[in-house]
Amino acid sequence: MAQAMRPDPGHSLFATDGKPHPLQDTLVVVTLVLGILSFTTAQFYNLHLLSSWSGLIGILTGAYGQFISVTTRERFLMILGLGASAVGFYLGMAHGGLFGGVVS
Repeated sequence: MAQAMRPDPGHSLFATDGKPHPLQDTLVVVTLVLGILSFTTAQFYNLHLLSSWSGLIGILTGAYGQFISVTTRERFLMILGLGASAVGFYLGMAHGGLFGGVVS
């Protein structure tokens, strides 16, 4: 016999298993913010320090978040942040790198 599914709006936006995941949710948000920052600043040649450093930190944060993630929704959003961080990091490295112009 088929059972009816009932939505339960009382749980976290990112948790599909019905349990709260505050650490994983925080890592998702941090990775997404760093990815957006890195990708956006990589479009400007003079902001290579900001894009490369935020991209590197976003990649490391996203990798750790993927390691400890629990739900598919967390992993999906983490991959979006990781991709944006990686593109920003690589473009920042191409424009001058992590220490370009600061260390001679």
